[in-house]
Amino acid sequence: MTEESGGRALVGKGGEAVDALVIGAGPAGLMAAERLAQAGRDVVIAEAKPSAGRKFLMAGKSGLNLTKDEAPDRFLAAIGDAADWLAPMLRKMGPQDVKTFAEGLDQPVFTGSSGRVFPKAMKASPLLRAWLRRIPAEMRLGWRWTGTDGALWTFQTPEKERILLPQVVVLALGGASWGRLGSDGVWAEEFARRGIPLAPFKPANMGFCMAWSAHMPAHFGQPVKPVALRAGEGPWLRGEFVLSGRGLEGGGIYAVSAAVRDGAVLQVDLLPDLSVGEVSARLEGRPKKRNLTKHLRSALGLSPVKIALLQEVARPLPTGADLAPILKALTLPHAGPRPMDEAISTAGGVPRAALTDALMLCDWPGVFCAGEMLDWEAPTGGYLITGCLATGAWAGRHAALWA
Repeated sequence: MTEESGGRALVGKGGEAVDALVIGAGPAGLMAAERLAQAGRDVVIAEAKPSAGRKFLMAGKSGLNLTKDEAPDRFLAAIGDAADWLAPMLRKMGPQDVKTFAEGLDQPVFTGSSGRVFPKAMKASPLLRAWLRRIPAEMRLGWRWTGTDGALWTFQTPEKERILLPQVVVLALGGASWGRLGSDGVWAEEFARRGIPLAPFKPANMGFCMAWSAHMPAHFGQPVKPVALRAGEGPWLRGEFVLSGRGLEGGGIYAVSAAVRDGAVLQVDLLPDLSVGEVSARLEGRPKKRNLTKHLRSALGLSPVKIALLQEVARPLPTGADLAPILKALTLPHAGPRPMDEAISTAGGVPRAALTDALMLCDWPGVFCAGEMLDWEAPTGGYLITGCLATGAWAGRHAALWA
């Protein structure tokens, strides 16, 4: 038996019938909600936090990197092992589509020298506010999903426990990092209860712990640049990173973090603009009365932070040309990744095998998944946000067809 209340039907156990339900108000969830609404579905968005897009706003604090302006094949290659199954989604909503999306919200964008695309406002908040105004959906804040019994979805809300009976659901619950912003991975418990297999969560785009000596705090916060980094026998990647009390952090570290996390040796080239031969020649030319530290500064231009890092991890240092290979491939003996909750993102989650091509759960008809809760891993640089938008659009578009 049902009755009407506030324009929606009430069902048994005090539940409320809704047409389309999206759980999670990050980029993937909002994009799914917009696609559902565009297709004519009546959408309710349930968000556990008191406001929408909290991790999205945090990502935009130092400049919102929306996407990477590069050729489709190169963009897909950066996604790694998940490129094959995400390719149709990223071709539907790739870098150019993300730029068009932002500009449609009156947020003009520009492309930096590295190909990274930013809104001219450099902030996430104007884009998010305009987007929320545009989405014709009902937002319910402070609604935390706590479980499902048959077709009934239970939520803890600021007032009391509430139950919804949706026709179709899109889950955009995030990964397992930055729990204070909403991505706490607690949803995995409900999936386990239902027997849905998950790939274990792992930190992604994270820093690494270092057991620093008492000599290093003076250099904390200092950027180590220019450098190139590599993981194992992988390619050298130009970038920079920062020393901190927590260890090694920054874009250069994040770019190689996946392979290092999985066991590859982390190395840094402190002089990426000089060959080993050039470094050797300059080291051999050291005057007898000049100490090594002064020579590294004057002949090679090494900054104090680079010299400190060199002495921290490679002492006792050889002299002359024998030091050149170390400067060009300095091994950084880290103590493992920083805790997962500090990571920018996570690997693991709902695997491809558990999903249809439409991103619907094979063992849970009418329930679709999108965003970082999927088992894929992307580097920083705009790939992650683009992937969340693309999978959200794909899930929303297919969920709209679910009767």
